[in-house]
Amino acid sequence: MTTVSQAPLILITGGSRGVGAATARLAAQRGYDVAISYVSNESAAQAVVADVQLLGRKALAMRADSADPRQVADLFAAIDREFGRIDVLVNNAGVLALQSRVEALDFERMQRIFAVNAIGPILCAQQAVRRMSYRHNGAGGVVINVSSASARLGSPNEYVDYAASKGALETFTIGLAKEVAREGIRVNGIRPGHIYTDMHASGGEPGRVDRVKDSIPMGRGGQPEEVARAILWLAGAEASFVTGTFLDVTGGK
Repeated sequence: MTTVSQAPLILITGGSRGVGAATARLAAQRGYDVAISYVSNESAAQAVVADVQLLGRKALAMRADSADPRQVADLFAAIDREFGRIDVLVNNAGVLALQSRVEALDFERMQRIFAVNAIGPILCAQQAVRRMSYRHNGAGGVVINVSSASARLGSPNEYVDYAASKGALETFTIGLAKEVAREGIRVNGIRPGHIYTDMHASGGEPGRVDRVKDSIPMGRGGQPEEVARAILWLAGAEASFVTGTFLDVTGGK
């Protein structure tokens, strides 16, 4: 008889809101136990946990800044204790700052954006590979890095530093995918386009998606659940021969 503890475990960084929360809820519907990390919004994280548990799955929310190697190590140690396994890592945590031209960017902002958006996923992937890889007696697994269409488009006059950090994440995705391809680990990226999430408020324009939606071939912004479905397709067996690639969820832009 299958028990709850035998379910596959998915870890979603930045899982308290937006795409991360939507992915957590959909993963639970599809039979995953769910771990999420968050930085500040504990009540939102606990709401996700409650929803996962209502679906009969195990859940863990842990405060962890993915740019801090000690906090990342503690996060994975907690997963070891609570679940004893990790099958899917979704590197979703990301930060955005106020819209700005490049010449006005300050150094601390650049450091923080690259620390969270590029270095953080590397730190988390290190921990995951040590547990998933056949080289470490693991059972294999999946890493999914949440990039952005901005990595292709550059986000001029708004978020060039953010776009550049996502470009770094994409190069990491390609390299790691090739490095662990024979060790039972698939590594892919997702490129969301203009999605209705709270993140736009961080950039100073909560209504940004509505402003730009006419530039999207499909004529609308995307919903977090639409990105979540793409993430979980990459996580599952239907994508068993897919690694080192990127899935655009952009409405055609």
